[in-house]
Formats: sequence, structure tokens, C-alpha cells
Amino acid sequence: MRDYKDVRIIFLGTPDFAVASLDALVKAGCNIVGVVTAPDKPAGRGLQLQQSAIKKYAVENNLHVLQPEKLKNESFIQELQSLQADVQVVVAFRMLPEIVWNMPPMGTINVHGSMLPQYRGAAPINWAIINGEKQTGVTTFKLKHEIDTGNILMQEILPINDDETAGELHDKMKDIGAALLVKTIKAVAENNIDEIEQHQTSNIEHQTLKHAPKIFTDTCKINFTKPIDEVYNLIRGLAPYPAAFATLNNKTLKIFSCTKEMATPSEPAGTYITDHKSYLKFVCANGYIDALEIQMEGKKRIKVEEFLKGFRG
Repeated sequence: MRDYKDVRIIFLGTPDFAVASLDALVKAGCNIVGVVTAPDKPAGRGLQLQQSAIKKYAVENNLHVLQPEKLKNESFIQELQSLQADVQVVVAFRMLPEIVWNMPPMGTINVHGSMLPQYRGAAPINWAIINGEKQTGVTTFKLKHEIDTGNILMQEILPINDDETAGELHDKMKDIGAALLVKTIKAVAENNIDEIEQHQTSNIEHQTLKHAPKIFTDTCKINFTKPIDEVYNLIRGLAPYPAAFATLNNKTLKIFSCTKEMATPSEPAGTYITDHKSYLKFVCANGYIDALEIQMEGKKRIKVEEFLKGFRG
């Protein structure tokens, strides 16, 4: 048993989602001896080098930053070893080689946006909403060879509201995950935690496991011949990024928000109806999707009323 503030931690992460966790550790007084993040990348019109959200936070808080091009580079491995970390924390980072995740004596802890073993994979927040789940959660677990299969440390359930988007759930989850991570680090430091193998949770052998693979373009294409709930869940499960899309007048139309209207349409599924003033509705198998916020190919994201002012379809 030891004071958690004495535990030497290396943090690995890149996007904004990870910043909440790093910030929570810093504010809790944890000893962050190194922060590993992606190399700076050119972006924008001028292709200026852009720092990751984690690097910006680390620099502002005077934390030691490492930005390896490759995680197996000998120089990076040596620097990692020199930091003598007791434990590593991974939040929204790329896949680690065993030489990295197996380095610290207390292991490497990952924060995952689902109630493992459900929704293993790259996009658990999106898929939980796409599949119409009413609840999800956050899991802290120890890394091992197979992705998202390591021993569970702690979990916290949270509800998914009926109209919640992936972006809204993401923002809620990053704070809950950050708080759970701090609790996990304290418990691990005090040797006051029981690791649970995933096959022992919730009678997993009797469960149908749902997966959360990476989102591809084909996933985002709306099929309006499907039931309205499936279409509605797809739209909110992909909002605001990468966004579900349809085709309107031979151009791509992204839909960021909508409402649903149960009905027995007389129009063919996939067609649209509009009054050219206030609504743009798409016909589904058993109702209408009423688009509220959209983006036409090559244009900016706008409210549907604004779009209809210039729409001649």
C-alpha cells in the first residue's frame, strides 16, 4: 500500500476526450512523469503544424512531453524506461506494442467508453446509440494482448437519453471517465482493488457480444427504407462527426439533428417532402425524419429553415 501521489504515472493520449482524464489526474495531485502523444501534424489552409489537444494541455502545465513517430523506436523505448513509471494510463491513443504496455510494474490502465465486455472496439459511443441502447458506461481495465479484453478494474453505468447524440454522450462520458480513472489510480496504489476477468462478468458466456468497429463511410449512409427508429438512431449516433448522410438532388446532404414522426406514409421511402419554408422531411418505412440541422455538399452547416430559403428542389 502506498500514497497514490507517490505513484509515477506516464499518460498516453491525443484528442480532447483524453484531456479531461489527464486534467483530473493533475488536479488530484498525481505524479505525471511523462505524457506521450501524437507528433504535430500540418493542418488548415496554410498547413501549419498543429499540436494535439493533449500536447497543448501538457505544455501549459509544464509536463514532460514525448511524441514518438513509431512506438517501437529504440530511442523512445529507452526514454520511456528512464522515466521509471510505476503505471501507465492510456486514454484515446493508438494501439500499443507489448514492449510499451507491459513495461511498468503496475501495468497499463485504459479508459474505455462502454461497459466491457460489450462494445469492444474503436467507436463504442457511436455504436451504443446506433443500436438504440438505453444505457452504457465507462470501464477502467488493464491492457493485454487482445484489444479491450484485459481485466476490469472499475465500471460506472450511465443512461443514454432518447434524443442524445454521440457528441453529447461523449462530453458527458469524458468527465465520468476522468473521475473513474482517479478512483482507479487511488485504489491500485492502495492495493485495494480486485481485478475481474472479463469472461467472469455478467455471465458473458450467455451474452451476445456487441462490437464497436471503426466507423467507415458506408456506415454513415442513410437507408430510408429501414424503420424510422433505426434511421433516427443512426443520425444521432453519428452526430456531430462523422455525420450520417443522404443524397438530395444528386448531392451529399449531411444530417446533424432531426426529429422523428411515426406515420404510415403514402410517399415512397427515400423521397422527401417540403413546404420550402420550415420543414424538410424524408420518408422512411414507417414515418418521417424531419431534418433540423444539415450541411449540403460544399456548403456550411445550417438550420433547415435557412437552407430552404435558397432551395429550389
